[in-house]
Amino acid sequence: MTAENTQEIERLRKEIDAVDREIVGCIVRRSQLAQSVGKAKGTAPVYRPEREREVVERALAENRRLGGLLPDSVLSTLYLEIVSACRALEARPSVAYLGPQGTFTEMAVLKQFGSNIEARPCESIDEVFHSTESGRTLYAVVPVENSSQGTVTRTMDLLFSSPLSIIGEVHIPIAHNLMNYTGKKEDIEVVSAHPQALAQCRVWLGTHLPGVKTIPAASNAEAALEASKNPKMAAIAATRAAELYGLQIVSAGIQDDPRNRTRFLVLGHAVAAKGSAGSDKTSVVFSVPNRAGQLFHALEPLEKNGVSMMRLESRPARNGAWDYNFFVDVEGHATDAKVAQALAEMKEVSSFFKVLGSYPQAKDY
Repeated sequence: MTAENTQEIERLRKEIDAVDREIVGCIVRRSQLAQSVGKAKGTAPVYRPEREREVVERALAENRRLGGLLPDSVLSTLYLEIVSACRALEARPSVAYLGPQGTFTEMAVLKQFGSNIEARPCESIDEVFHSTESGRTLYAVVPVENSSQGTVTRTMDLLFSSPLSIIGEVHIPIAHNLMNYTGKKEDIEVVSAHPQALAQCRVWLGTHLPGVKTIPAASNAEAALEASKNPKMAAIAATRAAELYGLQIVSAGIQDDPRNRTRFLVLGHAVAAKGSAGSDKTSVVFSVPNRAGQLFHALEPLEKNGVSMMRLESRPARNGAWDYNFFVDVEGHATDAKVAQALAEMKEVSSFFKVLGSYPQAKDY
């Protein structure tokens, strides 16, 4: 082993201290500028997802230009918290989400907004929508689809009639962890989780806990809360839930699909402004007369105008006539010329047509 060079270490530490002072000075200056922008905006929305995306993307690009020593995931998290703190100097956005604390939806809220917000947990997806529709909160975050279990149907049905617009989306990798009070598998007599989590861990549970009873819960975090009160119960939840409710991880990453991810939507009353080229997505819902070829005719304008369709889902219209509503995601902003033309042509052949929102596509850093 080489001897410790105390003089060199001391010199480098003094340099680090000087850089730290510069960093704090720059953050304070940025905060002052953010306050000035807030005053200039007047009553304009405090939260601008497309603007915040641009800020983070520029920071990542600058990091790469300088050698890319910091991973994108680390720098994006650091910068999001700086942006979140500066935003809070104007106002702390209130955000409704499916609670309690420790859910994957809460993780999506923190990934999208940072920690300088008023996060308000709700007991159901319906309550999340109503909280923001009624003005009790400014924004809502709801799950919309899972890569292995498919669409969250309640979210889709509420989007159809809600006055809220989609202003953003978040992708969260889903790592399910088995947890209980003692951390011992032999103490487990029952496992509780949200039905989707139970389904996503079916093979693991059947292999490692055969015969153990499973109980559905309103959310994984709710299951974790109950497990903290019952030493014979285990929950499937995120690591944050274990930290919040004093549980021990029995086994980590028990989901059957290691690529399991959930997509969340950010909802609000404002419409997201146009981002940079190729970075936006637009969601619509429409229905067509129940006649042969009508769905084809409704989608044909997308191909005709060179607009890429990213997703197509159908949901029963619930009118008793076996009709369906079709949810479509396309690449681009509704104000892009080719997207606007395609949507106008789709609307002409639809019996019902609604733009749910244009928003920045989620980026996985």
